[in-house]
Amino acid sequence: MDQKIFKLENNTEVFCKKNPNTPRIALCFNIKSSKAEITPGVEGIMARLFMQGTKNRSAEDIANELDSYAIEFSTDSRPDYIRLKFLCLNEDFDKALEIMADIIKNSTFEDFDKELVKMEGEIIAELDSPRAKVIDNYYANLFKNHPYGNTNTKILDNIKNITKTAVLDTYNSLINSSKKVISVVGDIDFDTVERKLNEYLGGLPDSKEITSSIPIPVLTQAEYAEIIKPDANQAHIIKGWLAGTSTSEDYPALLLLNVILGASGLSSRLFLELRDKKGLAYVVRSSYETFAQAADFYIYIATEPKNINVSLDGFKEEIEKIKKYKVSEEELENAKINMLGKWAFTQETNNNQAILYANYGIQGLGFDFNDRAKEKIKTVTAEDVQRCANKYLNDTSVVSILKP
Repeated sequence: MDQKIFKLENNTEVFCKKNPNTPRIALCFNIKSSKAEITPGVEGIMARLFMQGTKNRSAEDIANELDSYAIEFSTDSRPDYIRLKFLCLNEDFDKALEIMADIIKNSTFEDFDKELVKMEGEIIAELDSPRAKVIDNYYANLFKNHPYGNTNTKILDNIKNITKTAVLDTYNSLINSSKKVISVVGDIDFDTVERKLNEYLGGLPDSKEITSSIPIPVLTQAEYAEIIKPDANQAHIIKGWLAGTSTSEDYPALLLLNVILGASGLSSRLFLELRDKKGLAYVVRSSYETFAQAADFYIYIATEPKNINVSLDGFKEEIEKIKKYKVSEEELENAKINMLGKWAFTQETNNNQAILYANYGIQGLGFDFNDRAKEKIKTVTAEDVQRCANKYLNDTSVVSILKP
């Protein structure tokens, strides 16, 4: 058997997958709190501060040690959880795990002021990108007054309200009252992994089944939000909708709707119609992203400013087509092949597999979610795709536009 699921002494659920003859082991540790963050950006700065020193190691010590062992280690804040992960040579698993345990248990958060200034500067630099800015504006309006709407712009607006005390409170809440899931993928021995995980991480506060206090977002009316960026030489347009999540019966059909409309590159409808035939786009695509409490489906185009209205009309035309006419069996089959092939490609590495399984675990989807989703994709019909297009691509949308 190449997989094993077990629980640590503190009830943390662990998924292990043995991939023989691979030189590096990947581990992903997800921690999910039931509460929304106190102030936008608190969880982001906390995740950054994990790498800035512990009671036993300075930030420089951590960096040098990771470098000397060629360990890739990162911490980041996701919309629904905090993620810590590493990729190491098989023989260095014990060392990587010891460093991770030290970071989780003993971070000092002492470089708070310096790291906050650094984060502010990086966010400002990122938002100088027109594409990043229009996406930020889109999510801020799609998830208005909701934790998922805590975009970079909102973090900047609230950055003076982020305190070290708030970070420590968030850390204590996260460690003491959270669901914890670990995935390990590589050429591993299950008994050794279980023993080592218990040794280094089994002493953390118990993992708990939690009920999220984050509400399900609702979009009650269409929103239109425009940004003027004087130095922009393109217009960037996003039109999006709330959609069914990973737990929805519509999930497989939404995946294929995304592939057909704009996620399959040169063969997608939006690319063929808006770029190839009408010459409107520099870039055009669609996206479907899921979170624990919501999901969204959007269409994006980068075009000349004079083409804004024509592009929006082009969106409308392609949406009406897929709502009115069923996709052909050939197009549907090609979409399934594209989707399943893309999944197989992105899941080739131990690192990507560990991230995937840990995400499924922390979201309560089950570690076999991927296999079940693949089977459901194979059974999606043209009627399913048409029904989802009519259900979700409606008039209650958010349009975000950046233009010079």
